[in-house]
Amino acid sequence: MLGAFVAAAAALAGGLLPKGSAKAAGTRLRPPGAVEEDEFQSRCIRCFQCGEVCENGCIQFHELEQGLNKAFTPFIHPRTQGCTTCMKCAEVCPTGALQLIEPKTVKMGVARLNEDMCYSFAKPAPRTCGVCYRACPFPGEAMTIGLYEQPKVHPDACVGCGLCEQACVHLPQAIRIIPV
Repeated sequence: MLGAFVAAAAALAGGLLPKGSAKAAGTRLRPPGAVEEDEFQSRCIRCFQCGEVCENGCIQFHELEQGLNKAFTPFIHPRTQGCTTCMKCAEVCPTGALQLIEPKTVKMGVARLNEDMCYSFAKPAPRTCGVCYRACPFPGEAMTIGLYEQPKVHPDACVGCGLCEQACVHLPQAIRIIPV
């Protein structure tokens, strides 16, 4: 209710809110422990507490241009800053839009590797990289590496935190998080 009031007031003010808090392009993930999207939008009161408590500074907020349903709700843009799954955001959520769960059971998305872009799979001579593997909070489970540090994503164990996408040195990145 409060969130809808704030969004409506901002709309009436002519949308004079500062630009730049949300990325124009790229994947946007809900913070860890988010309930289903429809329920999330109805539960989230746009209190901004999740963003204030985030130790990694990865939680951003949708702008009014995303529509009244999404306006001022939290998201993570993994290329900018991945999530460490500390679950502090869920601890402070007053409505249960973010649920406190075990970090290994988080499912924000899943990493998808484009081998044609990955330096470790380069043809004719692969180079060792392994940056995404070293960034993974669950190495050996969510991601393993082979010869030339070729990464292999294990979708069942990947939580979609985006740390691999953030760390990828290839531009555009060879690994991206696909939201669930």
